[in-house]
Amino acid sequence: MELDTDIIIIGAGMSGLGLAVQLVRQYGHRSFELIEKADNIGGTWLANTYPGCGVDVVAHYYSYSFALNPNWSRKYPLQPEILEYFNNVAAKYKIHEHARFNTIVESARWESSTGTWLVNIKNLKTSKTYRRRCKILVSAVGILSKPNGCDIQGASSFQGDIFHTAEWDHSFDWKEKELVVIGNGCSASQAVPVLSEGDGAVKKVTQFARQAQWVFERPNPEYSGFFKKIMKWVPFAMRAYRAMWNYYAEVDFLSFPTIEGAGMRKMYADYQGAYIRRISPTKYHEFLVPKTEVGCKRRVMDTDYLDCLNRDNVELIHSDPIDKIVEHGVRTKSGRFVKADAIILANGFQVLKPLLTLNLIGEGGISVAEHWDKFSDGSASSYFGTCLSGFPNFFIMMGPNTASGHGSVTYVTECQINFTLRVIKPILNALKAQRSALPVLGRKADVVRVKPDAEKADIEDVHEKLKSLVWSSGCSSWALDPVSGRNTTMYPDFQYRYWLRSIFVRWKDFEFTKSGTYDEGRSKKPFKVGSWLVASTSVAAAAVWLYQASSGKAIW
Repeated sequence: MELDTDIIIIGAGMSGLGLAVQLVRQYGHRSFELIEKADNIGGTWLANTYPGCGVDVVAHYYSYSFALNPNWSRKYPLQPEILEYFNNVAAKYKIHEHARFNTIVESARWESSTGTWLVNIKNLKTSKTYRRRCKILVSAVGILSKPNGCDIQGASSFQGDIFHTAEWDHSFDWKEKELVVIGNGCSASQAVPVLSEGDGAVKKVTQFARQAQWVFERPNPEYSGFFKKIMKWVPFAMRAYRAMWNYYAEVDFLSFPTIEGAGMRKMYADYQGAYIRRISPTKYHEFLVPKTEVGCKRRVMDTDYLDCLNRDNVELIHSDPIDKIVEHGVRTKSGRFVKADAIILANGFQVLKPLLTLNLIGEGGISVAEHWDKFSDGSASSYFGTCLSGFPNFFIMMGPNTASGHGSVTYVTECQINFTLRVIKPILNALKAQRSALPVLGRKADVVRVKPDAEKADIEDVHEKLKSLVWSSGCSSWALDPVSGRNTTMYPDFQYRYWLRSIFVRWKDFEFTKSGTYDEGRSKKPFKVGSWLVASTSVAAAAVWLYQASSGKAIW
């Protein structure tokens, strides 16, 4: 069966890019395509361009292990620098030429008779659809790719602009405008300080928040030229610096067990609670210091957010929520009217939806939603956050229960990439064997399936461990499925244990087979005279080279 490409990767963000690069670096394999809805590589760092957008993990720890960067400007860089980093990595390995921008996957179906995926793709600019056949399909759409909308009554009547931080309208000039910001998570805490400072500041920003967040102190020093030179020229300096932050992150996981981590969480609560009280206005203290356990919700790193609450043009409303949106602002439950020229949504993402929007159909005509109904009460789940039984040759980057509350998302992504590369190696061997006249060493099978029992056991193990961790202590969180209450997002262990599983693959959990077309292709492929000539000439040349080298004679 003729393939259009060996591998289709859906998404060109951090995980999709990382997989593409590692296919080139480790296997020298370039028969792949990246299907990307945006017009460039970058994923969340291309989409999120709101004021103040930056990373909350130390840059040297956030970067790829195979593409370390000694020139980070500061400890926690802003979005333009991070996007530039990913584009530089893509350019180095010539990944752009494999990308199909402004395109989306509308659906994909597994064809058992050929052992291939038939993928329906739509060009967003021309609205034309076309089909591509591939052997391996990878979802790298991520969990922060689909912003939540505005479901507040009256939104359609608003005369100003309404947009999400992940869809920032750069044509909007906020100077001397009155803004309403809905939400108080990471993006809101980064944007509000920038919007409210300096000569170009808003006239007023009114922020609505429902629940308090643990805001952690986070200095953000610039790196000196001397430090950058050490990172660049001293052997293993960058590796050591990265390892240090990895160690600190792993130690932090000790605070997550509900019982054993109580002492550590109290230490955090005492210190960060005092920090919140010291920096923020007294009138907000009762709300700003959370009553929930540290770590139960995602922590917010302070980017001058607490201090900006002291400004005259910033107001935080936490006890009088929005009742409805009206033509020129919002009206609260108490009847108060808050004028707004624009409403900024900082209300998170649909973390459960991206995979479902791909409309994947596996063996027996089963959809992903039907699979989840059977395996996890309708909630998102998977084997190792990466595989679904009944969906052969399909892999998920940043799938269910892979996010970490203490480490770097890049670390997890690389673990999944390395795991996937190991599992698909027999498939790549099989494809190579079909195309090569020379023998190909190693296992060869063009279809791989995770066994249903293995998937079920892995899901149950993850959720059993989650029961004893802080996310199950009673707070509401985006990590929890609102219907089933299951934690579909967080990984319940140290990250190094996830890494170990990516190295020591449980091969007994997988079934490798050969499709009918693969067997037919091998049996009917003629071994042509030209192939014999190339092979024999190569062997003869190698023999002459070895003889001359051993005899000390000049080599050509």
